[in-house]
Amino acid sequence: MKTRTRFAPSPTGFMHIGNLRTAIFEYLVAKHDGGDFILRVEDTDQNRKVEGAIDFIYDTLKLCNIEINEGPNNEGEFGPYIQSERLDLYKHYAEELVKMGKAYYCFCTEETLEEMRALADKYKRPFMYDGRCSRLTEEEIDEKIKSGEKYVIRQKMPKTGFSIVHDVVYGDVKVENKVLEDQILLKSDGYPTYNFANVIDDHLMNITHVIRGNEYLSQTPKYNLLYEAFGWDAPTYIHVPMVLGEDGNKLSKRNGDASFMDLYNEGYLPDAVVNYLVLLGWSPETNQEVYTMDELVKAFDANRISKSPSSYDIKKLRWFNAKYIKNLSDEDYLKFVRPFLKYDVSDKSEEWVNKLLLIYKDHLSYGNEINELVGIFFNDEINISKDNQEFLNSDENIPVVINAYKEEISNLTDWNVEVIAEVINKVKEKTGIKGKLLYMPIRIKISGVEHGPELPDEIYLIGKEKVIDRLK
Repeated sequence: MKTRTRFAPSPTGFMHIGNLRTAIFEYLVAKHDGGDFILRVEDTDQNRKVEGAIDFIYDTLKLCNIEINEGPNNEGEFGPYIQSERLDLYKHYAEELVKMGKAYYCFCTEETLEEMRALADKYKRPFMYDGRCSRLTEEEIDEKIKSGEKYVIRQKMPKTGFSIVHDVVYGDVKVENKVLEDQILLKSDGYPTYNFANVIDDHLMNITHVIRGNEYLSQTPKYNLLYEAFGWDAPTYIHVPMVLGEDGNKLSKRNGDASFMDLYNEGYLPDAVVNYLVLLGWSPETNQEVYTMDELVKAFDANRISKSPSSYDIKKLRWFNAKYIKNLSDEDYLKFVRPFLKYDVSDKSEEWVNKLLLIYKDHLSYGNEINELVGIFFNDEINISKDNQEFLNSDENIPVVINAYKEEISNLTDWNVEVIAEVINKVKEKTGIKGKLLYMPIRIKISGVEHGPELPDEIYLIGKEKVIDRLK
């Protein structure tokens, strides 16, 4: 059977990076086997639905070079791909389970359920629905339905024995059936619950592999019991460890954690984000770290997914992003970084702006960082720290170097990097001073800091008049 995986997000806004990592894993599992990757939108929680969220999902996956074979905007033969458009299907299958004795109508009101919860709290035990409606007679059920009482449909769980889940990452997981609550399958408004809709849709869409967070592992016996009730084959399960934020908690949109679009808008390249996220919880057979998407598809093996949670590390992401920025052609780099430059360059030439941006190509870790790096070229005032001022006063040769620079630069008629580099050599010959005492005093005087791009480039971009003024 052809491998088919599905990414099934809720349409609740931008995609956070934990969700994106799951989508990447699903895509790689499918494409490694030459299969299909399906997008299915799970909008059973209508209260959280955000207008335009489906387009956000498509845009994100497209930026990440993840091709959607079937989905709401490019339907195949298994549609519709939005759960709210499949309500008749869920109702049909829920009622089939009732006929088979695997599910039942539950008429308990919210007040009744609250009484049960209060009783469970009183005796300090976990709340679990007691299955009372499963004992109603057919006559009682018919009477309640005819009188218009609202109901849900619950799955009837076995109360003895064990259920075993076979998982690629965690192996065989054994769960006692007595801890499985009679879960709701169909709500009173006609919408399915997340668990029920997943099973129906995965079967009808021929999904062969289900990849999701390991927080759903304990719920999987309920899925399997549904598959067994219908006589369907369960898919291959791959439960992946969660991604923890820098605060040690699970990444979540609700907690305000970074979404993919947040990173993209800050200047993180999608390919770098994908590369970084794949290595959160998965290890290749080699020590290779930087991968193209084609290389990931070829190398990916779900058996190498870790059981342990991974920690999101922005510093490591920046390391990856810097690698990808360095590998851009100069033309692509300028197209990428120019929109992030916030300073007014209307009085600057295109050559000057390009030169400014290019000297930081090997130092940039994300797009918006360019504004932190180039401030010395736009600020009229510079601040020299106490430590740097002490350095300028630490050696009698430093004023000699500064004066020699000032004199040589004042005499220049041409202004370009090559001529400025010659000035530095002349000062070296003229004063006999080299190394730290030759370069650092000038850099501190013209920029306020001891490190930066190549000194001739820095002097050229600051400009002759401003350099002379700062050397005084």
